[in-house]
Amino acid sequence: MRKIYVIGIGAGDPDHLTVAAIKAIGRVDVFFLLDKGGERAGPVGLREEILRQYAAEGHRLVEIPDPARDRTTDGPGYPGAVDAWRTRRSLLFEQAFAEELTEGPEGATTGAFLVWGDPALYDSTLAVLEEVLARGTVRFDHEVIPGISSVSALAARHRVALNRVGRAVQITTGRRLAQGWPEGVDDVVVMLDAQQAYLRHLDTDPVIHWGAYVGSEDEILVSGRLSEVAEEIGEVRAAARERKGWIMDTYLLRRD
Repeated sequence: MRKIYVIGIGAGDPDHLTVAAIKAIGRVDVFFLLDKGGERAGPVGLREEILRQYAAEGHRLVEIPDPARDRTTDGPGYPGAVDAWRTRRSLLFEQAFAEELTEGPEGATTGAFLVWGDPALYDSTLAVLEEVLARGTVRFDHEVIPGISSVSALAARHRVALNRVGRAVQITTGRRLAQGWPEGVDDVVVMLDAQQAYLRHLDTDPVIHWGAYVGSEDEILVSGRLSEVAEEIGEVRAAARERKGWIMDTYLLRRD
């Protein structure tokens, strides 16, 4: 049977690769790369550098066009928009597996996706693969290799623990934080925040540990009371997005 590896490659530093990830990369014949229209040259460049260092000789790289996603839908319609986008992805994955991976008595071809951060945290690859399997058109086995997430890398770079003694920490999205501070927690890690939702919580003035492109050569770190550094974060974030064409940031908010 065909074998698909879903390999976490860390938050931006090639040294984030685990030994397990390096070994898995060396066993793969075909690497699938989602083509986002050149918007994120940085993530693509990191994957290519990893393959130059660790992939087996003769491996192939297959680009899959990433379908357009409706980012205007919000509220109750948001989950449906995401589901429709994942289904379009799954059909493209299915076609690529059927065309690029073989199976038979000689042994199945192996394929892989190199996933930014960790495949288990705010990444759609596993859900899309499950949708392909559910249709039953293409058979394959799959294995997940965990990676260092941007959350772990952020805490390490700021030299802080994510949790405090006897307290919970919650990982959420900017979309959810914009709706209000989560109940029952004082430490909140926020990912996928395109709207700078932390600005809605200036009244409680938490400490913020913010980072963009964490682990990469372009890493930016800002830390302090939100009231004191919010303007700085907004300025450096806007400048970085203008310079690179994309932004990937994560932050920890900590209330007294």
